[in-house]
Amino acid sequence: MTAAFDPVRPLMGVEEEYFVVDPRTREVAPGAGPVVRRAAGELGDLVCTEITQFQVEAKTPPTAGHEGLGRELRRMRDVVAAAARAEGLAVVASGTPVLGDAVPPPITEDPRYDLGIENYRALHDEQAICAGHVHVHLPERELAPLVCNHVRPWLPALIALMANSPFWTGRDTGYAGWRVLSWSKWPVAGPPPYLESLEHYESVVAALNASGALVDPATVFWDVRPSPRLPTVEVRVTDVPASARESLLLALVVRALVTVSLGRVRDGDPGPRTPGELLRVAYWRAARDGLDGHGVDPHTGRAVPVAEIVAGLLEHVRPALVDSGDLETVAREWRWLREAGSGAARQRAALKTRGSFEGVVDDLVERFLS
Repeated sequence: MTAAFDPVRPLMGVEEEYFVVDPRTREVAPGAGPVVRRAAGELGDLVCTEITQFQVEAKTPPTAGHEGLGRELRRMRDVVAAAARAEGLAVVASGTPVLGDAVPPPITEDPRYDLGIENYRALHDEQAICAGHVHVHLPERELAPLVCNHVRPWLPALIALMANSPFWTGRDTGYAGWRVLSWSKWPVAGPPPYLESLEHYESVVAALNASGALVDPATVFWDVRPSPRLPTVEVRVTDVPASARESLLLALVVRALVTVSLGRVRDGDPGPRTPGELLRVAYWRAARDGLDGHGVDPHTGRAVPVAEIVAGLLEHVRPALVDSGDLETVAREWRWLREAGSGAARQRAALKTRGSFEGVVDDLVERFLS
């Protein structure tokens, strides 16, 4: 992202991970390589393989407007889905594999992944998980850690908003976002610590690297972080959204949250010191209940309906949504999501109506392009 910085509508980009599935068995299939090679004919380096051969990663180019981002999200998914069909496969957007022999997953051949396996060992056994990431342009890197402090208390609300991983290889986990629990085992996953400055952030990363907890400094996998490669703040806390319209909602809310946070940092506010133990509990509750139950209020620590917490988040970012022209789109998509149910709720509804986990996968294939 090298364009001039726009404080009202900063550029945003979305990264999504998808599962490749066999349309006959509906199980995850190790076909990412051929799908990526075919999709790259149209998407170029905006599509790539991931750590397991079950996964494809695709990215949008940096985009300022919600209409443009919506088009890019749909195009990206269209191209990947068409590439999968041409290979006799399909793709789905789910945080965890609904069906298939996914433990341990087949790891993509890559020297960096080899280092990861040597370092993290059996942690890779449950690495067949798919997330959605949002980048927001922020060229003032010295402000990025303080912006992360402001985003940090709202991470559980984003987990609940996009919860889309209730099943794990033919079993209902009882959670709306099981991917969050699976990912939390890693030594540098989850919310970042409260950061005093860029120097503090860099010193923490250096200490983690020296400890052997990282493959390299880019493998600080905190759920909000200054990007190690780009002039952005990256929010990487959610399951991959089931549909393109949910991805658009997520990106617009995240951009507004980063914009509001940047304004507060520039006004001298370094961010609330939300206790790590409270965030841990809030993560668990958001992953368990999704949009359908209670969550932990980030300011009071009380259990309240998740819909109230999301409404509080949307009110918090409303000024930025008004300024960017995104308020109507976000309000419309939030109304739709409340009526349709979260990705997790829709997966469970598909199991009930279609009568099998194979039916859930069929439903996800159909929803992938919506």
